[in-house]
Amino acid sequence: MKSLLRKLWIGTMLFPLGVMAQNPIIQTSYTPDPAPYVHNDTVYLFVGHDEDDALYFKMKDWTLFSTTDMVNWTYRGTPMSTATFQWAKQGDNAWASQAIERNGKWYWYICAEDTTKHLHGIGVGVADHPDGPYRDVIGKPLVPGDWGFIDPSVFIDEDGQAYLFWGNNGLWYAKLNEDMISLGSKVMPVPGLEDEKAFGPKVMKMDYQLGKRVMKTGYEEGPWVFKRNGLYYLVYAAGGVPEHMAYSTSKSIHGPWEYRGRIQNESPNSFTIHGGSIEFKGRNFMFYHNGLLPNGGGFHRSSCVEEFTFGENGEFPLIPFTKEGVKTPVGTLNPFQRVEAETMANSYGLKTDRRAGREHYVTSIHNGDWMKLRAVDFGDGKAQTLKASFLNIKAGGAVEFFVDEMGGKPIARLEVTNTDEKKVLQADLQKEISGVHDLYIIFRDMDGEMFDFDWWCLE
Repeated sequence: MKSLLRKLWIGTMLFPLGVMAQNPIIQTSYTPDPAPYVHNDTVYLFVGHDEDDALYFKMKDWTLFSTTDMVNWTYRGTPMSTATFQWAKQGDNAWASQAIERNGKWYWYICAEDTTKHLHGIGVGVADHPDGPYRDVIGKPLVPGDWGFIDPSVFIDEDGQAYLFWGNNGLWYAKLNEDMISLGSKVMPVPGLEDEKAFGPKVMKMDYQLGKRVMKTGYEEGPWVFKRNGLYYLVYAAGGVPEHMAYSTSKSIHGPWEYRGRIQNESPNSFTIHGGSIEFKGRNFMFYHNGLLPNGGGFHRSSCVEEFTFGENGEFPLIPFTKEGVKTPVGTLNPFQRVEAETMANSYGLKTDRRAGREHYVTSIHNGDWMKLRAVDFGDGKAQTLKASFLNIKAGGAVEFFVDEMGGKPIARLEVTNTDEKKVLQADLQKEISGVHDLYIIFRDMDGEMFDFDWWCLE
């Protein structure tokens, strides 16, 4: 039945409606709580992972993606899980996180249930590479569990001092020592949390520690801290449930903070919203999550991104939600070097493996599944062949490559025969192609799961 539905979907040409949408930016899994980080010419996106069968916040691990052009995203693996932290409840409660690099080391701050406190605490995984492997080098929570101790945000100021912010129904911060794995101060409440001038108008919200609804300022959870033009920004989920995105600013990291208004309205099909902004190659982007993937919702959330421009006085605009996301890429994709199959701008029906390390592939491939890559630079048209690698071949099948649209005659077709061996296949290009184009890859022919897809390139 699944295969038949896919055939009908393709046959009726309904798929271009989905192809036009860039948001959510990851379609192979649910990816809540996006935490982007710019390192050299790459944006790394550290995210959580809502399980496909979740009926509540069912989260076992954290995953990583990256991009150099803001439209094609590469799955970098699942480098950390609750198993990384012996003090954490295993197999669940792997909630929001944020990572940062310092002095060649990567520090990934997470919240998980502290089994000694039976409340969430803040931990940190350390690695030599963003892909991991990450280790819990302190063997205990960096911040022991307590009410509302979730959603860490890490920030390094211009003077080299690092800070950690966190909190739901409360907001706390502390200095980090230069080692990034120990606190350099006591835990301090962010001043003015109950001041409307600091964190927005008061609304009736649930206080889970008190077990009742009370009047509180707009701040809810998910702090995101950064500095721009000498001004400190604190972005956060606000307003209670359903949440919107708001922000406050200060001339000092220690406050006082001034409420500046909304950034985004309530997220579509999700009662939470969580994310943060970056500047990349001279352009500004806001990340958040919604519930708009198939079967999405409040416990099946997916990362999205919108481009925006700051106002003259450093104010955020009210950023609308769009299906298109980033309309103009910041770069192009080079097809003349190995392109990992798990690099894509959009897809249907596909999954990625769930492994740590640096070797990954696309899996769960069935008849009618497809992926799209944007802004592929074919150069001067001298490419003659297309090569691709497949593994874990089950039923075999065909792979067709199309330029600019999923219709007409493919530029290349590869026949994958049924074998247990890993295969590198090659096909002649059917026409000369030059310049920058979108590329579609469609899987056809066989019922059932066909094979796993490793990489491709032009020659």
